[in-house]
Amino acid sequence: MIESIQGFADSIPDWLQWAGIVLVSAIPFVESYFGAIIGVAIGLHPVVAILMAIIGNVISMLAFVYGTGAIRDKATKNKVKDGEPSHKRQRLKRMFDKFGVPGVSLLGQTMLPSQITSSAMVGFGANRNAVAVWQIISIIGWGVLFGVLATLGINVALR
Repeated sequence: MIESIQGFADSIPDWLQWAGIVLVSAIPFVESYFGAIIGVAIGLHPVVAILMAIIGNVISMLAFVYGTGAIRDKATKNKVKDGEPSHKRQRLKRMFDKFGVPGVSLLGQTMLPSQITSSAMVGFGANRNAVAVWQIISIIGWGVLFGVLATLGINVALR
């Protein structure tokens, strides 16, 4: 099956394969980790697959961070917020209070996509630039980890 997927991908120009990995990695829940796996599975060089997955995820996450920040600025201008947050939001807020931006950025992707966790942190009032930097570090780490695991797994499966 892996060989047939790779054969199909080989019929597509390289630049289009790369663009496909960037686009698919921008999707929440796919992220850099599954994007890297997909890139490796279709036969891209692991470094290219991981890099394209990271780029797609980072672009998407940055759009969410700065978009949420702009919306929050407008929504909270001269207003007081009422209401009970959802269970997931409360859990993320407790995690945010306990571990801060670095902890939520590095561990939050085990619960929710980077786009959602980064938006929530900005919504909690975290500094957008700090969130962006820590999310980029997390995206790189998760993308490299899963890309390497996928490369090792594909190499074992093809032997």
